[in-house]
Amino acid sequence: MSDPTRIAVLQMTTGIDPDANARAIAAGMERAAGEGGRMVFTPEMALLLDRNRQRAADHVVPEADNRQLAQLRDCAARYGIWLALGSLPVQRLEDERWANRSLVIDDKGEIRARYDKIHMFDVSLASGESWRESAQYAPGEKVVVVPDTPVGRLGLAVCYDIRFPALFEALGRAKCDCISIPAAFTVPTGEAHWHLLQRARAVEASAYVVAAAQVGEHADGRKTFGHSLVVDPWGEVVLDMGASEQDQPGFADIDPLRITEVRAQLPSLANRRDLPR
Repeated sequence: MSDPTRIAVLQMTTGIDPDANARAIAAGMERAAGEGGRMVFTPEMALLLDRNRQRAADHVVPEADNRQLAQLRDCAARYGIWLALGSLPVQRLEDERWANRSLVIDDKGEIRARYDKIHMFDVSLASGESWRESAQYAPGEKVVVVPDTPVGRLGLAVCYDIRFPALFEALGRAKCDCISIPAAFTVPTGEAHWHLLQRARAVEASAYVVAAAQVGEHADGRKTFGHSLVVDPWGEVVLDMGASEQDQPGFADIDPLRITEVRAQLPSLANRRDLPR
């Protein structure tokens, strides 16, 4: 990667119908490809967002059996565009629990990487919202970096992962050029911490951050914060899609010269030392 790469970010209000959600992503991919985008980023749980786990279970299948995923792989090949599918719920083969899985699909429709969300969102907020992701989902155990994507070395994280610096320490050591942090942030936590955390992670890693987000009122009753972001390695916000529902992608450029410039001015990755224990 030497020239800037045009990327597209989909800000979604994902519902409980996977077919409808897949159609929305496919339409975004087609539009992105037509406007020069080389890679599309979607939010967390882009194919199904349903807090009613009994109802959602009808649609949660092993990765190989997911019909909507197969359709999006076909779209990637048809439009010649990469897809960073923020995440989808996947039935694990090891047990009855699910994985919150992020996938990177290349422009041939091949799956290049899988990342299962490591940190489970188990919180009780002052607003009265209570979430227990670990009741159904098994945490991932591997840090994942995807080499040779249109945005260079791409590190993967999902939503609540952003609050855990050790993961981003590992991604920084791997010298990622870009980190994908898809999310379905709640409104209270988004208002308090969303921009702050995304900018901090970009600065720490001296890398671009692409944070595709869910937004608005969803069919399962939840509300999400929106504000899909692209942040450059200096911490400057180069795209903020706001808190409104979107019917088209947002676009930004990932510029390798900007990464080189920032790392030359402030070589924190090179200066980093292991702390004594």
